Amino acid sequence: MRIMLVGDVVGRAGRRAFRTITPRLRAERKVDVVIVNGENSAGGKGFTRKALDELYAGGADIVTSGNHVWDKKDVFAFIDEDPFLVRPANYPEGTPGQGYCIFPFKAVNIAVMNLSGRSFMPALDCPFQKADNILAEIEGKADIIVLDFHAETTSEKLAMAHYMDGRVDIVVGTHTHVQTADEQILPDGTAYITDLGMVGARSSILGVRTDLVIQKFRTGMPVRFEMAEGAAEYAAVIADVDPNGRSPGAIERILIREEE
Repeated sequence: MRIMLVGDVVGRAGRRAFRTITPRLRAERKVDVVIVNGENSAGGKGFTRKALDELYAGGADIVTSGNHVWDKKDVFAFIDEDPFLVRPANYPEGTPGQGYCIFPFKAVNIAVMNLSGRSFMPALDCPFQKADNILAEIEGKADIIVLDFHAETTSEKLAMAHYMDGRVDIVVGTHTHVQTADEQILPDGTAYITDLGMVGARSSILGVRTDLVIQKFRTGMPVRFEMAEGAAEYAAVIADVDPNGRSPGAIERILIREEE
């Protein structure tokens, strides 16, 4: 089975690029399932119904999130109703939404988990313990297991990947918006990359207008960030997984840069 995992979609430029490029890649590369991190899709922070629907219309099957999941209050109107929108599972018990979903594709059930790191991130429950709990809950219910680990530091992401190695099929890091070049199959068979990168404006700083970010660094004063526009970059990986576990997986990094 071929699964494409797409990096954080940032703002209008990111949504446009996702809608434009995803269907082409899906057809050319014979992708079965698309998982995308959409937590920055609405104006750079959070979800609206319109932004989420654009991701689904562009080819997303499952949408994951992270620390910006609550930034648009619209999300509370639909997060409990959407079966394939996932927020970090290590929020406290009783938080709206779900921390994992099981997506059926033909005869295969794909479990997609979302967890948030704790290094330089909001203080949430332990992601390692929560991962253990979820794996116990879904035992026997999923043929393929995928984890989007939304975290700041490479060390925490690598620790999670090695902790999950052989227990899940794919671990991808999100959050930093900068694609790493360490895609690999770990010793016990898990496909991994430290960060998927982003889908957003090329001429930007993490999707934000460069002049505004520079102003903030130079002055130390508050600055209202605005999303950059124009030509985009599209960062993702394609992972091949055998749901029967009979053949080793593969992972390939994708980085497409539109012409300015």
